[in-house]
Amino acid sequence: MSSFEIIGGKSLKGELIPQGAKNEALQVICATILTPGKVKISNIPDIRDINNLIALLVKLGVKVDNTAKGEFVFQAENIDLSYLNSEDFKTKVTSLRGSVMLTGALLGRFGKAYILKPGGDKIGRRRLDTHITGLQNLGATFTYDSKDGIYKIEAKELKGCYMLLDEASVTGTANIILAAVLAKGKTTIFNAACEPYLQQLCEMLNRMGAKISGIGSNLLTIEGVTSLKGTEHKLLPDMIEVGSFIGLAAMTRSEITIKEVKYEHLGIIPEVFKRLGIKIEKRGDDIFVPKQENYEIENFLDGSIMTIADAPWPGFTPDLLSIVLVVAIQAKGSVLIHQKMFESRLFFVDKLIDMGAKIILCDPHRATVIGLNHQYHLRGVEMTSPDIRAGVSLLIAALSAEGKSIIHNVEQIDRGYQNIDGRLNAIGASIKRV
Repeated sequence: MSSFEIIGGKSLKGELIPQGAKNEALQVICATILTPGKVKISNIPDIRDINNLIALLVKLGVKVDNTAKGEFVFQAENIDLSYLNSEDFKTKVTSLRGSVMLTGALLGRFGKAYILKPGGDKIGRRRLDTHITGLQNLGATFTYDSKDGIYKIEAKELKGCYMLLDEASVTGTANIILAAVLAKGKTTIFNAACEPYLQQLCEMLNRMGAKISGIGSNLLTIEGVTSLKGTEHKLLPDMIEVGSFIGLAAMTRSEITIKEVKYEHLGIIPEVFKRLGIKIEKRGDDIFVPKQENYEIENFLDGSIMTIADAPWPGFTPDLLSIVLVVAIQAKGSVLIHQKMFESRLFFVDKLIDMGAKIILCDPHRATVIGLNHQYHLRGVEMTSPDIRAGVSLLIAALSAEGKSIIHNVEQIDRGYQNIDGRLNAIGASIKRV
């Protein structure tokens, strides 16, 4: 297990280039199974979760060529379905959350798949009901092995239908899309998730020969086709990393330029940080965050305390609430953070309180942050990263604190952030990996 030793209190200055979007990569890489043709994907981040997924595809029989930095060519011409029954498959799937999206692609092309309890972050329950119900609507049958905790899924023929999803699940919507593009007839998905990454997935599938309309809305229509071909695709910049860098600049009183962010795909992310009082300048397709000595949280128009909550797109993404919470620690004013989706995601605040933050954990879903307005510095402590986003939030807090902090279990951070220590050290941070 690796750790970071951080010497905080340093002001940073320079440019940061966001990596390719992790969540999009998980979806489009799984989609390569739908065709025997070659699919070239570029801007793939070199992070643990993506590398593990690619390794899993290789085990399945997908031919994978690393043609350039961040660029891979996938060809699923000869898939070994017997691998799905192996213990190695079970082990790898249970350690990787994104592997659940293999289900729709395997079912769509081969009529057979398995779902195991997926691994990943320790942030609370992540239901699979939307995935299962959606695939059942298309004609799949599920058999549950309670001993091994495995759902065996089979379908002689998938047939399109109308379905209203019980929640706008991103991965659930992706799985249903992956299965429906090769189903017979028309599939209509209402209350579909519509994140930019799902839009990217749909556009890539259409270039492969799929017929998906309504892209960008919560009402998708999919006309099934008999086969798909190869294509080329480039990932968007990771919006979560863009938001993380904005928060980092504010907390450490730094001047940072975030390059080539695809601003039109960031939704309300910049506006939410502006509500915290952070100055953000759009310069072409870059974001410039100037050095600020202080930033003040807005109130609502009636004078009541600001509340920032997650919501399905185009609402604020839950993956950035941990970052917003940390940034609010040194703001002027107070804010209520409401994490609606995951009941364990705010439990890392005890370490922030140890560092000197004024935070009231109201319940598993809500925390009130009373800003210090930089009148008091956070102090360095020893802590452990519980999940990807909390890990980076603790890293931002440590970089703003006085003295030395130690963060253990940084493999969690590595799952979602490429060479984060090297990139931040290049603009003035002091992070040592041990």
